[in-house]
Parts: sequence; structure tokens; C-alpha cells
Amino acid sequence: MEVITKTYPAPEINVREALRYAGCSTDSRDMLTLLGNCIDEAQELFTYKVCYCILDTKIQNSICDFGYFSVQSEKLAKNLSGCGRVLLFFATVGMAIDRLIAKYTRLSPSRAVMLQALGTERVESLCDMFCRDFEAGNSTSLKPRFSPGYGDLPLDVQKDIFSVLNCRKNIGAYLNDSLLMSPSKSVTAFAGISEV
Repeated sequence: MEVITKTYPAPEINVREALRYAGCSTDSRDMLTLLGNCIDEAQELFTYKVCYCILDTKIQNSICDFGYFSVQSEKLAKNLSGCGRVLLFFATVGMAIDRLIAKYTRLSPSRAVMLQALGTERVESLCDMFCRDFEAGNSTSLKPRFSPGYGDLPLDVQKDIFSVLNCRKNIGAYLNDSLLMSPSKSVTAFAGISEV
């Protein structure tokens, strides 16, 4: 099994999604101005990195066996139905946004909330870009990505993901005892691979 690390250029910012993550209306001039100011301050701080591997997959009832570890999840098993392989990945936009959010948590809570939303939009856009890139480069189609903590997939599968991908070495990411990721604007996910 090979773990590959890639760096991507910045995806286009989806203003509507960033505002949605912030719980704001898209027609609020004040919120659009605040988001614009946050983008101006933060956009050069983001880094767009992904590490990933491909694992053989065997599904039996609700047990998903990936060779290196297995997990019980009816919803993941259903999501991966018909797939003999899975794309396992970790994506992050880096630590700098965490530091900026921490700064504004003290100075301007509304700005901190908008930066949180922008960071979430950035990492989700990175995941979308990575999945499209993988599909195009490998003549495959991916099923919707599925992350730990979603549905009945236990959050503690993060430990297995971090171990298999060696996230600390390959991308400088950490998982604490409470299963929180650092950088915080990161995503781990499974995506079933269907041959085209």
C-alpha cells in the first residue's frame, strides 16, 4: 500500500457556501462585507494538502474490512456497496487559519465565526477538487465521501485512518486524545471506487 501526498492550488471560493456555514443570509450586505474582509486577510494563509491511499475492501453485512483495519457501520457498508476498493484520504488547509481564528476569538467573535466558516468552505472545496482530480486521473467514479462521526460510523476510526495514512509524518497532522484533529480545518473520509 502506497500513501501519496499532493498539494493543490487554491480552489475558487464559494461565497454562498461560506455564508451558509456561518449561518448567514446571502443577501446580507454586512455579512458579505465581513466575509470579503476575512477572505482578504486569510486567503494567502491557506495551504491545500491531501494524503491518500487505496485499500481493498470487503463488505460483509455491516462489517467493512479494509485489510489494515475493519469497522462496523451499516451506513458505510451501504455507501460502499459494490466497491472492491476504497479511497481513504486526509485533507487539510493548514494551521495558519487556526491561529487566526484563535486571535479573533478574543478580539472580534463575529470575525472568528466568519473565519471558521471560511475555513470549513476551504477544506470542503479542497475535498471536492481532490475527488474530481482522482476520478479524472484514474478513470474511476467515486461514491459520495463518508467521514467518521457521520451516521453510525464511529469517530474513533480516526485512529486507524491516522495510523494507515501516517498523517503526522506525511502531512504534519495530529489527532489528540479527544479525537480532535489538528489542523482543525481538516477532513478524513472514505470514498468507494467504482470502475468506469
